[in-house]
Amino acid sequence: MPSHLSADRPAAQPPGGGPVDALITQTRRLKGDVNAVRRDAQGDGSAPQDRWQRALYDLALHQLEDLDAHLAQLREGPPTTAGTATPAAPAHGSLLSRVGSAEWNLLTDEASWSGELYEILGRDPAAAPLTLDELPSVVLDADRPKLTSMVTDCLVDAKRIDGEFRIVHPDGEVRTVHMMGEPVLGADSSTASMWAVLRDVSELRRSQRAVSETRDSLRGDRDRARTEQRLGIELREAGAAPWHSTLPFPLQGTPALDLAGARLPSGTGTPAAGDWYDAVELPGGESLLSVGELTGHGDALTSGVAMLLGALRGMAMAGTRPAQLLAWLNQLLDTTVQPALGSAVCCRYRPETRSLVWAQAGHPAPLLFRRGTGRTLHTPDGVLLGASSGAAYGEAEVTLEAGDLILLHTDGLVPGHGSAGSGGTDGAGRTATVHRLLDLAPRFAEAHSAHDCVRTVVEELGESARQDDACVLIARITS
Repeated sequence: MPSHLSADRPAAQPPGGGPVDALITQTRRLKGDVNAVRRDAQGDGSAPQDRWQRALYDLALHQLEDLDAHLAQLREGPPTTAGTATPAAPAHGSLLSRVGSAEWNLLTDEASWSGELYEILGRDPAAAPLTLDELPSVVLDADRPKLTSMVTDCLVDAKRIDGEFRIVHPDGEVRTVHMMGEPVLGADSSTASMWAVLRDVSELRRSQRAVSETRDSLRGDRDRARTEQRLGIELREAGAAPWHSTLPFPLQGTPALDLAGARLPSGTGTPAAGDWYDAVELPGGESLLSVGELTGHGDALTSGVAMLLGALRGMAMAGTRPAQLLAWLNQLLDTTVQPALGSAVCCRYRPETRSLVWAQAGHPAPLLFRRGTGRTLHTPDGVLLGASSGAAYGEAEVTLEAGDLILLHTDGLVPGHGSAGSGGTDGAGRTATVHRLLDLAPRFAEAHSAHDCVRTVVEELGESARQDDACVLIARITS
């Protein structure tokens, strides 16, 4: 008689073998789900967070594999041992080979091992099981006292065993074994034997170490990032502080420079960039104006910029002219442990004659604004700092007038164009920057201070995303 069930609908399956079978099914399903999520979430492994996530997934899978093996053994029942009889050891790498059992009879000095224990301890299945006195022979020397203490506590004080030790296989491989055991009491309540379950937890401990190491690495990267951010802020405050007021000179009857500067951040949010701007009052009433940029990243970049600024100020205080100053900075970069490239422009202003002497190293020339128009100053020769050993640098000089405005800037000011030091500058990018700045000449002429002029630059160029940080420094001749 045909079945009343539809042909495309399967008949009901018989129930499983019991609650242990159900647990095994759930464990294997969960293991498959974890493995699928692990594959989907896999990154390229280069970021510390990716390595940390992968290590945690591996650890979870190892623990689920162990649970699967334990449940399978629970379903199959206690292993059969036959003293020194040859056991049927499971295949190498089998999940079931990770857990074995043993019993040591103290009255007969006999030992009974399950087949899995031979696999765990790396013993020949045809050999006799090791007695308690012989067991330390396969244990790593450093861990033998630990094993002896656990066994003694169990036999003498009837304490349960729960601890780990490392064993050495005949091929020299070191494995980690977790041992749980308890005494078996005789009719007179004395200890007659000791029973134990031993589990190979090498892969589990390796996964746990990987999780710990990747977590520490992730924390270290975060700490370094916070340190770099703090150093970058300190550098900007100490070596590139924005001037929003007049910088007076001590000599009577000399003109003053109205100075202002600003940093325009990149869209990448890099905490410590290699751009700087600086102004220093020199002995005799002169001043040094400079802007520049250095290649690199992280703490090395921050310390490199600090080194250049310190050398720049020190040599300028000693009266070094701009061309010679850049030559020595080039030599300094050439001899550093970590090679780097940099660009800079240095201007020395003499107030008595209103003369500006300047030199450049692969950097955009200063812009001169006078009575509503602007132009680029004639550029003397100069290569990037650190690019050529023993390079010589030229100088140029211009006489300024009251009301003139000198603008210094780094590359990357115009969004979409890279910085000189990073090798991303192109001629079109530098030309676009100059044109955008020269177009601001009428607005500069109407401004009341250098600070107003810097605000104009920021309003015009500061809102758009750029690849790199950029700096601008403006000096206005007030009299």
